[in-house]
Amino acid sequence: MRTMPKISIPPGWYLAVGLFTAITCAGLAADLLTKHWAFQALGMPDESAYWVWQDVFGFQTALNPGALFGILEGQTLILVTVSLIFLTGILVYVLFWAWRSLFLSAIFGMITAGICGNLYDRLGWHGLLYSDFPVGHHAHRLGEQPIYAVRDWILCMLGTFHWPNFNIADSLMVCSVILLLIHGLLFDTPSKGMPKEAGVPTE
Repeated sequence: MRTMPKISIPPGWYLAVGLFTAITCAGLAADLLTKHWAFQALGMPDESAYWVWQDVFGFQTALNPGALFGILEGQTLILVTVSLIFLTGILVYVLFWAWRSLFLSAIFGMITAGICGNLYDRLGWHGLLYSDFPVGHHAHRLGEQPIYAVRDWILCMLGTFHWPNFNIADSLMVCSVILLLIHGLLFDTPSKGMPKEAGVPTE
């Protein structure tokens, strides 16, 4: 009787997947909890802001129906599709190659948390309705329709320039891209994990 070949799990696979999962869950929880807190404490978006450092850093709720900087505003289907494609690619990497680099596993955990946090909002799962706006606000007239937009709440000013409001999910994705660039400059390939000017693995 023909026996099935045994599947060999590479050393370090469980550690890499565990690290990826832990960072994903922690990042997603931090994003969703802070969004919930901000909209409960500050209310629906208006012109008011709570300054931690006057005219430099503070909190202000905003709803972004697009991607970063408002790109593809209102194109929810496209944004959701792109998010799912990225998530699929990341999960394939984690399942088959995560053991090669703990550093990359951690970065992809950050990216996954960021994508899932904003995807949650784009699908309207936050439960916000246009009727949640104060009576008299132009959006209130849209009634009980769900809002398919990302909740932003962090406010930063660069001099007189108002940087677009963002959230923890955005921060995780931006930081992960920076770390990926650093990784690309310092290491040959994820599989080798070798510094370009060194002869020993450092990951």
